[in-house]
Amino acid sequence: MATGKKSSLTGRQKAAIFLVSLGSDVSAEIFKHLREDEIEQLTFEIARLDKVEPADRDTVLQEFQEMMMAQDFIENGGIDYARDVLERALGTQKAIDIVNRLTSSLQVRPFDFIRRTDPSHLLNFIQGEHPQTIALILAYLDPQKGAMILSGLNHQVQADVARRIAQMDRTSPDVLREVERVLERKLSTLASEDFTSAGGIDSIVEVLNNVDRGTEKIIIEALEEEDPELAEEIKKRMFVFEDIVLLDDRSIQKVLREVDTQDLAKALKGVDTEVQEKIYRNMSKRAASLLREDMDFMGPIRLRDVEESQQKIVNIIRKLEDAGDIIVARAGEEELIV
Repeated sequence: MATGKKSSLTGRQKAAIFLVSLGSDVSAEIFKHLREDEIEQLTFEIARLDKVEPADRDTVLQEFQEMMMAQDFIENGGIDYARDVLERALGTQKAIDIVNRLTSSLQVRPFDFIRRTDPSHLLNFIQGEHPQTIALILAYLDPQKGAMILSGLNHQVQADVARRIAQMDRTSPDVLREVERVLERKLSTLASEDFTSAGGIDSIVEVLNNVDRGTEKIIIEALEEEDPELAEEIKKRMFVFEDIVLLDDRSIQKVLREVDTQDLAKALKGVDTEVQEKIYRNMSKRAASLLREDMDFMGPIRLRDVEESQQKIVNIIRKLEDAGDIIVARAGEEELIV
């Protein structure tokens, strides 16, 4: 292998050789994810290539494979784990070179170790921590894991934590390092001294959109008492089941085609007549009549079952919205349709 040649190639030259090796179809797909200036630079490098030597091509492809393998190891087990596995496979010096190339541009986010911890263990771990500490950790977790943790906290602290996430803006690296030291002892310090951003309204909305409806209602109601303006701002960005009245008739009809009849019957047991009538108007008379009969026949049901069915329908609405099949106008917003 031409290892000497490999070291003489610039990063752009390697990228150009890599794209040429992949072929025009795959390269075109990659270009869709690049900035305009990056496309121009790579196009220039590709145009400068006379022909790609087989040795150069093999060297670049192997380097790419090694980098992707190392990045996968880092994401799943951390830097030390990646270095250990690569040392066994490629030798000590090669492993160090690969990891150093990756970590030189890799900004390790705070609480990296905690993000790989099972949510149930993490919940037990942070239950007794100060709400501000919990909020800081949740702000750096992915929304789904953050939702699981928030749902498992005591009701007395859930709203407090949610409020702190929403009001969080920028956190000093010194504070982050101190929290990491206390919680994880030997956790790696920040790769950069730059301030890192996390939290905010969008962060808590993402978390609340992933918790169960019961937890969501408890938090929103508590925030309405403690900080009405903040609660209103959060609600404007969220979609709850009762907001189905904000959908136009065509959107509701699309949603109803995706919804299980039993879930719809349960969901409507817990809402006011305005919501029920909006649903009935978008069904055939026969279907609406059968739905009313189902609701009467099932009698009283547990609130938890009602909320679970409502959440299923909200998830369908969010899925259709993400796919662009329907447009959801949040409370306090006016959607412009052109």
